Amino acid sequence: MKVISTGLKDCVVIEPRVFGDDRGFFLETFQAERYASAANIHLPFVQDNHSRSRKGVLRGLHFQIKKPQGKLVRVVHGEVFDVAVDLRRDSPSFGRWEGVYLSGENKRQFWVPPGFAHGFVVVSETADFEYKCTDYYDPADEGAIAWNDQDLGVEWPEGLNIKLSDKDAKAPSFREFCES
Repeated sequence: MKVISTGLKDCVVIEPRVFGDDRGFFLETFQAERYASAANIHLPFVQDNHSRSRKGVLRGLHFQIKKPQGKLVRVVHGEVFDVAVDLRRDSPSFGRWEGVYLSGENKRQFWVPPGFAHGFVVVSETADFEYKCTDYYDPADEGAIAWNDQDLGVEWPEGLNIKLSDKDAKAPSFREFCES
């Protein structure tokens, strides 16, 4: 597999090795020893999630406060623009973001370590999004930052009719997060 550094400390893009022929393809989406040595992912995964969304659906920017989750994300079908924001106050990349296109075709994965906000927008007609988490989801511990926060300046794809949940539409700003 190929591990690609990003502008965010500890956050990487992974291109798994794909074995394909006229019958189809095979790839390993996770192998503990290889991901630990090549991508520096040492935390155990305790939960797997799968979502399906339509074009323009934007989920995020989400995080957990006391029990931060690391997420190894990928798209099985369709395409998304996936974003991580470093919320670790002692990190050299605090407050910076990274975006990557993930699709069923490119089979890329994005490692979003604990301490990051995470979100994505669907750019294809539909997308099936899967991710492994290093801690359990706890609705009482969740936080969100506005997807279009001007201080963060995430450059989301243009030309989409963005669809948000009520919670995401009311998410506070990055500045409010910093003041909390």
